[in-house]
Amino acid sequence: MKKIYVLATGGTIAGSAESDTATTGYQAGAIGIETLLAAVPEIRKIAEVSGEQIAAIDSKDMTQAVQLKLARRCNELLAFEGVDGIVITHGTDTMEETAYLLSLLACTDKPIVLTGAMRPATAISADGPLNLLDAVRVAVSDEARDQGVLVVTNNQIDGAHDVTKSHTTSVQTFQSPNGGSLGSVDDGVVRFTRRSSYTHLAASLQLSENVQVLPDVRILYGYAGDDGLLVEAAVAAGAEGLIYAGMGNGSLPEKVEAKLAAAAAKGIVVVRSTRGYAGNVTTAEASYDAAHILYSQGLNPQKARILLQLALLQTKEPAAIQAWFDKY
Repeated sequence: MKKIYVLATGGTIAGSAESDTATTGYQAGAIGIETLLAAVPEIRKIAEVSGEQIAAIDSKDMTQAVQLKLARRCNELLAFEGVDGIVITHGTDTMEETAYLLSLLACTDKPIVLTGAMRPATAISADGPLNLLDAVRVAVSDEARDQGVLVVTNNQIDGAHDVTKSHTTSVQTFQSPNGGSLGSVDDGVVRFTRRSSYTHLAASLQLSENVQVLPDVRILYGYAGDDGLLVEAAVAAGAEGLIYAGMGNGSLPEKVEAKLAAAAAKGIVVVRSTRGYAGNVTTAEASYDAAHILYSQGLNPQKARILLQLALLQTKEPAAIQAWFDKY
């Protein structure tokens, strides 16, 4: 059997509530990895599994320090021939962000699969055990190799670049609005119907061991009547980059555009994203290009922030950073 390493970070999948009918008001991350694995004995029939507790937090409190620790641990473990894949248990609130960061930083063709749950482990309808079992099934699948980082929940396989949490409470919350899911787990059988075309950063761009903090990039949310005051506040606070979640195709209100252009002129990298659920943000107004305001392509604001942070470790040149958004 293949050897799968399970890294636990907490989340609802490890949540405990006072009542078995409670699906809110629980303590996330209360149950350790060994207990989670013991609750799904079927896993031992398909893989040799070892577990390690990285954190025990609600993923709304996920930090980039923990995410970077995960990235380094994944690269350490997957360098060993004795590890065939990794499964990460994670809260759903920020799972897509961790998955995307790992997809950029994990230099491997071995599977990395994130999973979680929308209902705590103590609930009578807990979805975590099957999600964990399916995640291990995907991690041992030969088809999962060189597919990048994957998210597996509710019998569905999604790629880190496209997946997003789409519903506040539903077990089918994870969707990939721009490209659709990569596959499914049908009654225990892993089936991929398409492959992701996205890849990790080149080895030469990987984080060095001494990088513990990523550049300060802020997300601003567009709305009717936005006067750009928060742009000024972010600049005054020392932001190195700004992601603006605009309307439609990353449209910028007139007053906001002027203040973002002024920020870009000061050397702050500005990227247009969208508050919309689906679609790419592409080139639009000539004035945006003239001000060196970039566009996020298919990345939502939270993922655009991550890519810009990593890019800023390498360069502040707008054309070079736009090339990152075009590729990754």
